[in-house]
Amino acid sequence: MTVHRRALVALAAALLVPAAFAQPQEWAPTRPLRIIVPIVGSTNDVLARLVAPKLQEALGQPVIVDNRPGAGGNIGADMVAKAPGDGHTLVVGTVGTHAINPSLYEKIPYNNIKDFTPISFLAATPNLLVVNNSVPATNVKELVALAKKEQLFFGSSGSGTSIHLSGELFNTLAGVKMKHVPYKGRAEAIPDLIGGRIQMIFDNMPSALPLVQEGKIRALAVTSAQRSPAAPNIPTIAESGLPGFEATSWFALLGSAGIPREVQMRINAETLKAMALPDVKEKLAKLGLEPDPGTPEALAGLIQSETVKWAKVVKESGAKIE
Repeated sequence: MTVHRRALVALAAALLVPAAFAQPQEWAPTRPLRIIVPIVGSTNDVLARLVAPKLQEALGQPVIVDNRPGAGGNIGADMVAKAPGDGHTLVVGTVGTHAINPSLYEKIPYNNIKDFTPISFLAATPNLLVVNNSVPATNVKELVALAKKEQLFFGSSGSGTSIHLSGELFNTLAGVKMKHVPYKGRAEAIPDLIGGRIQMIFDNMPSALPLVQEGKIRALAVTSAQRSPAAPNIPTIAESGLPGFEATSWFALLGSAGIPREVQMRINAETLKAMALPDVKEKLAKLGLEPDPGTPEALAGLIQSETVKWAKVVKESGAKIE
């Protein structure tokens, strides 16, 4: 090999070395991850337990689902808001924790936008207006008429959840004054609904539909603008006499504030892969969940717009929690 040729080879090798070092290294967690579930017994718990094992396999560390209910999801959300921004602590946030609570509560311990790093939207579902089997109303119009004659009580999985605000929106549009009874989670509310201590609940469809199918409670309507593919025979509240009614529960994966971009995007990528798996998609479809994972930027925009929307609902309903 000539001196000139050796020089060219050496130069090529020298140019390749920086390029090799410049290749981005995929972030890998250094310890177990936690996914906080701020509202127990609800759809965010289902989603966390679907996504966790997929992330665990992809990231090479245990992913623990940690139920931390209370205060309409504020307790669990605040734990993530105050955790280090290193990607090891996540939350399945809801429309309640990340859009409704800031205007519903006099004070919340976190900022729903500044204290979190958006990862990805997960899924949405309508709520299902279900009643105790002894309630003498077979449709929304009859329920409104009943609520105008006597005091009715509706339960929720906690103040500030979409389940709660669906009831408040119903009160406003129907011109009735049903009383809200908050529980620490739907697991506590459902026995009281079946037992007749409360008359109704605007429950997440994945949680309520199986009980309807078993005949334990009765469905009157869905809260979305269109009928749900999971229950096409159940009418919407809007078409049942309250035009303009729409309240959808949504769920998203977020982390603590300050997570580096490469960490954010690695978790986003693995979340999107998990949500696209056939077994996950099949499970979501059976539960009436509509998956729509996407970019962190899309999630950030949704949280901004939903915060504005629900602030208006809270103001018009007069609902407030100290």
